[in-house]
Amino acid sequence: MENRETHPDEDFPQLLKRLREEYDVTEQQVGDAIGVHHSTVNTWAKRKRIPRPASLRALAVAFPKFSEAELFASTKRTAPGELGPDAAERIFSLIRGLTAEQQHAQEAQLRALNEWNEANEGRPAKP
Repeated sequence: MENRETHPDEDFPQLLKRLREEYDVTEQQVGDAIGVHHSTVNTWAKRKRIPRPASLRALAVAFPKFSEAELFASTKRTAPGELGPDAAERIFSLIRGLTAEQQHAQEAQLRALNEWNEANEGRPAKP
């Protein structure tokens, strides 16, 4: 399978074209598969806009020959980090050591970061 390593300078419209050729689908079918209007897909193809992170994730699910990392990279966005089983357990262990009030505060902070990422289309938060 070809991926970002074989297409390092590929932007999203080029990747979208390759995806459509690989799966033999129209812009309408891409839109239907991920729950957006075909005109939205057309704006991506014509370089008028780039997809939001939720659409990139949906594309990776609907068209699994294209990884989430590859899709995000083609838009020059940072993909959400992988959370392996060891990391998940370490995080849950830390959370279990907090009071209920502290857990609630941390949950609110994590939710705010996720919402910021979505609103800012995957651009990293500024320190």
